[in-house]
Amino acid sequence: MSQEPKHHSSNTLSETVIKFESVTKRFSFQTQKTLRGFIPALIKGEKIATDFTALNDISFDIKKGESVGIIGSNGSGKSTILKLIAGIMTPTDGQIFVQGRVSPLIDLDAGFHSNFTGRENIYINGALLGLSQKEIDAQFQNILDFSCLQDFIDQPIKKYSSGMYMRLGFSIAIHTHPEILLIDEILSVGDNEFQQKCLKKMKNIQQSGVTIVFVSHNLNQIKEFCPRTLLIDHSKLICDNITFKSCDEYYNLTHQP
Repeated sequence: MSQEPKHHSSNTLSETVIKFESVTKRFSFQTQKTLRGFIPALIKGEKIATDFTALNDISFDIKKGESVGIIGSNGSGKSTILKLIAGIMTPTDGQIFVQGRVSPLIDLDAGFHSNFTGRENIYINGALLGLSQKEIDAQFQNILDFSCLQDFIDQPIKKYSSGMYMRLGFSIAIHTHPEILLIDEILSVGDNEFQQKCLKKMKNIQQSGVTIVFVSHNLNQIKEFCPRTLLIDHSKLICDNITFKSCDEYYNLTHQP
């Protein structure tokens, strides 16, 4: 049975802020019948349902203040885990518990409205993250200064490049007092100077006790930020260990003869 992410007091989960209990996520795709059956299907309006299992019976927990990496090949289920934590998706089976304000940096355009300006999107995103207008007002200049988008902040963001999206999204996420920060490959976009600026800021956030879940194909970044890493392969959690062991296991998987 599908379960919404549940929020509990710290007494319920101790210091655990994210918990997956036997979580499975399946997607159903409707596909037309084969050519041989196309005419009958067209007449009857029949379709064939095909299920794709993105995650299969995944269980883990993350403590407050941990920085945890998630690695694996494309399509293994890494981004699905982040979307489940963020509440963008719900599991098909199992339960998810999340405690704390979540700031997700998952899709570059997630939460953005392309016809609105950068300024308007800062307020929209802040509101979606649960901040009051007064709180957003207090952080607006910090967001703007970090993003370096002063010349573009009153332009519709449909005119922004992918790098500008990243600048704005990252700046909003880190200045809205996140308790859990989710990052999915977004640091691979944009110029190297701003990437290094983001990585330095992430170090400061990490040291302040924010819980970080970091998906990346850049194993050097994972090793730098995450003492612990989950390895996902073909929808299964196959390794939950200290980072260098998980990365070694990933290397062995991807270099099998």
